[in-house]
Amino acid sequence: MPRPLALVFDVGNVLYAWNPRVLYERLIPEDRALDAFLRDVTSLDWHFQHDAGRPFAETSAELVADFPQHAELIARWGSHFGDSITGMIPGMGDLVDDLDAAGVPLYAITNFSGEFWAPFRAREAPMFDRFRGIVVSGDEKLTKPDSAIYRLALERFGLAAEEAIFVDDRQENVEGATAVGMIGLPFIDAETLRRDLRDLGILV
Repeated sequence: MPRPLALVFDVGNVLYAWNPRVLYERLIPEDRALDAFLRDVTSLDWHFQHDAGRPFAETSAELVADFPQHAELIARWGSHFGDSITGMIPGMGDLVDDLDAAGVPLYAITNFSGEFWAPFRAREAPMFDRFRGIVVSGDEKLTKPDSAIYRLALERFGLAAEEAIFVDDRQENVEGATAVGMIGLPFIDAETLRRDLRDLGILV
């Protein structure tokens, strides 16, 4: 079996912290009301449609039809989505720096809306310019943990599955990667990941 030689990262809550509460904390100051809004209106299931490739204009119009009293808050999801990405996960910037300096090829597979990805990618260009390839679910209309998105990424990156280490904070996504033959690592924190990579011979 070839020695693994490439790192394939998830983005949200692996490289960058993502928390949709940030969009609404000042607008819905009461915790119970905010919890209810995020659970019943702008839910993760609703947002997953964007990751799967549906345009925000469509999903928001449907949601506003169901919750017209929240039209302005729903619109904010689209106009201020970048604010929900609150910075790099502690230690991950240094780890990516070290991997890049060591010549380790860097890639990503992310469940992310294509229309939200473009401005975020531009904002974080110094980070992502070092990545040799990034597969964005919303652009491909394929999402993790469907095996098709991993196979597409491997083909596009020019990697055999056993050459690639995939890192994700969601266990089902890690299992999706291992199902196609990649080496899957669940993300806990930067220190644990650094240790796991040393054990695999990626970092000395």
